[in-house]
Parts: sequence; C-alpha cells; structure tokens
Amino acid sequence: MLKRRINPIFTAFLAVAFLCGVAGALQAPTLSLFLTTEVKVRPLWVGLFYTINAVAGIAVSFMLAKRSDNQGNRKSLILLCCMMAVANCLLFAFNRHYLTLITLGVMLAAIANTAMPQLFALAREYADNSAREVVMFSSMMRAQLSLAWVIGPPLSFMLALNYGFTVMFCFAAGIFLISAVVIWLVLPSVPRAEQPVDQMVVHPNAWKDKDVRLLFVASLLMWTCNTMYIIDMPLYIIADLGLPDRLAGLLMGTAAGLEIPAMLLAGYYVKRFGKRNMMVFAVAAGVLFYAGLVMFQFKTALLLLQLFNAIFIGIVAGIGMLYFQDLMPGRPGSATTLFTNSISTGVIVAGILQGVIAENFGHYAVYWVATGLVIVALILTARVRDV
Repeated sequence: MLKRRINPIFTAFLAVAFLCGVAGALQAPTLSLFLTTEVKVRPLWVGLFYTINAVAGIAVSFMLAKRSDNQGNRKSLILLCCMMAVANCLLFAFNRHYLTLITLGVMLAAIANTAMPQLFALAREYADNSAREVVMFSSMMRAQLSLAWVIGPPLSFMLALNYGFTVMFCFAAGIFLISAVVIWLVLPSVPRAEQPVDQMVVHPNAWKDKDVRLLFVASLLMWTCNTMYIIDMPLYIIADLGLPDRLAGLLMGTAAGLEIPAMLLAGYYVKRFGKRNMMVFAVAAGVLFYAGLVMFQFKTALLLLQLFNAIFIGIVAGIGMLYFQDLMPGRPGSATTLFTNSISTGVIVAGILQGVIAENFGHYAVYWVATGLVIVALILTARVRDV
C-alpha cells in the first residue's frame, strides 16, 4: 500500500510544491525592504507596487486558468510559469529601476505566480486519473508550502542582509530552475477528461452558482483577516504592547509549524466529517483566534492563540481549495485559481483596511474589525452546500 501511494510522481509533486514555496518565501518577506533600500522609493510607491502586482496576478491567472481548462497541456504551462519566475528573479537581482520592475517585473511575476494553482490543478487531475486519495494528496502538498514558509523567511533575511539582494534573488532563481527540471523530467501530462453534457453546462455559469459566490466572499474575508494580522501584528506588539520585536517572528514561525499537522489531520478526517463541516470548524477557530487577540495582550496568551490560528489557516488553505474544485466540476484550473484569487483580493482589501484603521483608530481596532469580518465569514461558510 505504501509503495502504491509513494511513487516518483507523487514525490515529484511534493518536491515541486516545496521548492516553489521556498523560492516564493525567499522573495515575499524582503520585497518591501528591497524596494525601500535598493530601489529607494517612498512608502506610497511600495504600496502601489503591491497593489498593481496583486491586480495583475488576478487578471493573468484567470486568463491562463481558462485556457488551461479548455485546451493545452497543463504541464507545459507550469513549466513556462517556472521559467518566467527564473526571469523575474534575475530581473530583480540586477535591475534597480522602479518603472521597469513595476511593468516588466509585475508581468513576469503575474505569469510566474500562476504556477502554483496550476500545479495543484494538475495534481488533482493526476490523483483522479490514478484513483489516489485526492484530499490527503492535496493536504500533503499544502503542508509543503507551510514547511517552505517556516524555512523561507529567515533564510531570505539571512541572504539579503549578509550577502545582498542580488545573491538572494539569484538563489531563488536557482531554486525555480531546479523546479523546472523536475517538472520537465518527472511530472506527468494528464490527458484532458471529456466532461458529460450535463456537467459542461457548469462551465460558463460557475460564477452564477450561489454557493461558489458565497464561498468566494467567505474565503476573501478569511484571507483579509489573515493578511491584516500579518501586516499589523509586528507593529501592534512593539508599539502598543511593548513586547520584544523578535516575538513577531516567533509567533509566525509557531503558527506555520502548527499548520502542517492541522493540514494533514484535516485531509485524514475530511471524509468522515465533510468539507463544509471542516471549513466551519476552521473558521470557528478563526473567530476564537481574533477574539482572543482582542481579549488577551500578553506573550503566553499570544503564543497559545497560535494553535487556533494554525487550525484556521491550515484547514482553510487545504480544504478550501478542494471545496472550490468540487463546487466547479470539470474546471480544476479555474476553481483553484478562484481560490488563490480570493487570497490575492484579500491582500488588496487588507492593505487598505489595515492602513486606514490603524492610522485613524489605532492598532487595537484592527483586531475588532478582523473579529467582525471572520464572524461574517463563518455565517457565509455555513450557508454553502456540502459536496
């Protein structure tokens, strides 16, 4: 049984998810520092870069997802995205011109970022075709991303601060190149499955499905809360709570580490409890987490609350994507991209909300708003039909 489940293709999917995750986690944490210290732009232009990058990513990933679901080889698209990631890393390594980075760089990044949802879509198709356990397979891949984010950020700061951004971006380019080689040599090309006529009706009308809309809005709110927390938490614990700045890294690392068993357990128990019940359980943990941030402001409590944060993000990140795929049969690429775009949209909304709330009402108010938003997300999630 173990031999059947652990094979070179299965291992390659996990390896590519981990490597691409590490390469992404090398770039994201230090991007604002790079723009400020190397490109030497004002904070307003740093924020504009993030916004344009997110908007471009949504538009490009939707176009590529639609094409991949209707025609073409998904493996070839993932390989193309990885090569664009290599080009993007090299551009950032050797260019310090803001206009070039916000145009050519954003375009390359938008194509490159499509690799991950397409990788998960290909994994879903491979699992379906080979009669493998879809949920556990996907959960193990999501766990690789969490592991990557335990390793990537500290490695990113170590490389950037000790050896410079050129070395850091070249290191990320090398990892993407290794990923491309593994994709080319090992990952399968899964033939497009013909969909029955009654399922093909779903294709143009997926967004008109009330359950898809409810889940998208709920997911957007969940990721808005998560991003508001990531942006605001270091400032909150230092400026308002007077706690040491290293605590921010400890909290993020603790949550990322706990997400891995949360994802794997979710994949194991989802057949018993169902996707909707698991999602409702996860968002309820999110309510406890954000309400706890409102109620408790000392180090031990903040550390203990990371358990609820890990349950929240770990389950939503793993099961949420599969929930979209099951609500949109025959369109794994579009469904996966819809999920990832709910994250990207949440990032845009969170950046605006956090800035406005913190500036006008203080950091503490951010967590009251986040608690309210996650409660709305809980209500919406409970109204989505089970599949």
